[in-house]
Parts: sequence; C-alpha cells; structure tokens
Amino acid sequence: MPRAVERLGVKIFADGANLDSIRSLRSNDWIRGFTTNPTLMRQSGVKNYLEFARQVIEIVGNLPLSLEVFSDDFSEMRRQALTLASLGPNVNVKIPVTNSQAESSNELVRDLAYSGVSLNVTAIFTIPQFEGSLAALGNGPHSYLSIFAGRIADTGRDPLPIIREAVDLCRGLDSEVIWASPRETLNIIQANDAKCHIITVTPDLLKKLDLLDIELDDFSLDTVKMFARDAQQAGYEI
Repeated sequence: MPRAVERLGVKIFADGANLDSIRSLRSNDWIRGFTTNPTLMRQSGVKNYLEFARQVIEIVGNLPLSLEVFSDDFSEMRRQALTLASLGPNVNVKIPVTNSQAESSNELVRDLAYSGVSLNVTAIFTIPQFEGSLAALGNGPHSYLSIFAGRIADTGRDPLPIIREAVDLCRGLDSEVIWASPRETLNIIQANDAKCHIITVTPDLLKKLDLLDIELDDFSLDTVKMFARDAQQAGYEI
C-alpha cells in the first residue's frame, strides 16, 4: 500500500468491469468496495450481464458491490433492481437520478428503499438532485449517492462545494457520498480533504497512487531521464 493511502480517511472503491483486474485488486486490503456500470461492461466485452455479475460477486466476497440497472423504463428498472439485489447481501443497485427523458427516479428510489433494497443513486450533478435522492432514500437501508465530480469539473465548474454540501446533508444519516469519475490522483486528496466518504477509482488511476509518495524533485529527474531515454532510443540527430 502506498504510504499516502494509509493516511487517507476517504475509502477507495475500484471502478471497472475486467474480471482479471477485479480479481487482482480484491487482494489489496485498501480497496474497500467495487463499482461497475453498463458502459464499462460493454467496453470490457461483457455479453451476459447476470453471468458477469455472479462472477464478480464470487470474486469480491463480502465487499460492497454496485451493479447498475440498464432499462430506461421505471417499471423495468424496478424488476431489474430486485433481480440484482437478490444476487447477494452486499449488492447495491445503481439507479440513475433520472431516466433519459429527464424524468426523476425519486419515486422508484423511494419504493425500492422502502422494500429494503440497498441503493446507489448515480449520475448526480447538482444539489437539488442530491437532496431529492436523499429524501427518497428515507429510512431505507444503508445506501450511496454518487456525484460525478469529474464530469462536473469537465464543464469548468468546481465540484468541491457540491461535494462538501452533500457530505453535510448526509451527516447523521445512513447514506454515504461517492466522488465518482475522478480524473487524476489529486481528486483523491481533494475528496479526502472534503470529508467525502468514498471515491471510485479506475485501475489506470490506481496505478498512479505510488506518485502520492514521490518528491517533486525526484519526479522532475524521472521526467528528464524519460526524455533522454526516448530521444536516445529514437536515434534523433540535429
């Protein structure tokens, strides 16, 4: 474990859909949970959703696992959610904050939470969306709310005020805020400093965690050595 990770309060959930990667990451005790979604599954070549889900559940053991519905119809979302929830007690069903018609999923979230389904309300971008989802979760089981901080930052807006307010809104409740779609290791430090409960991190970004311990002078020298090595291997002349 990188030394810097030991000092973090934010929990790291691995985000992906590659079985070999999930199996490898499961052995790291600083990985506290796993998440995936249909886009990642499609990119990894998953063909059979339930077969993949069962394989992941077997790999991750008792760690939290978020699996997402993929219908755009709320009644079908509910059926899929109940099926996914039945696969294991550690499954959190991901429900998008709206469907593709911009219709709120709050009613479905309320119904599922009341039925005892552990949820992960996903694709949240604004505080009004967050407040609606949090209210819909009510007194249901422990659940998560995923704020897509990286995508918010892609628009030139600072996601930190949204994350901080969301964390405050969850104080004393049985729900946790997830910083989703991070873009760089700095986001892990930002999430930690904002007291965010969880951050989802892709395998590519996880590989950079050792950089949290490196001195900038050393990193500068490594960079200069890389330039020199690549120029030599290319055989450039002037």
